[in-house]
Amino acid sequence: MAQTKRKRRRKHKGTQAGTIEHRSRTGQARTREDAKEIARRRRRDRMDRPPSWKSAAQRAGIAAALFGVLVVALFGRPAREGVTLAAFMVLVYVPLGYLMDKGIYNWRQRRKQASRK
Repeated sequence: MAQTKRKRRRKHKGTQAGTIEHRSRTGQARTREDAKEIARRRRRDRMDRPPSWKSAAQRAGIAAALFGVLVVALFGRPAREGVTLAAFMVLVYVPLGYLMDKGIYNWRQRRKQASRK
């Protein structure tokens, strides 16, 4: 009979109770100041990332879905109407969200350039 289950490539590192033990961190322990600096660097990197259509579309999809549910639940409209309005809102939210993100990104970049001079 052919094997239906794929074989493991690594050993299971868990205990019999089902918990998985992580290897401890090697090297020196991180201080509070190091943690703050890492957080600052991550935030700066995130803010320096240019906007994307993908992130605007994801945000628009979530907002439109919430809008559609609220239209049906709060206003008692038919589900078909909620879906139609949600689809229309996606078409409106995506470009508006991208343009807003791009404007904020450009403003931050100008402000960063001004502070360097």
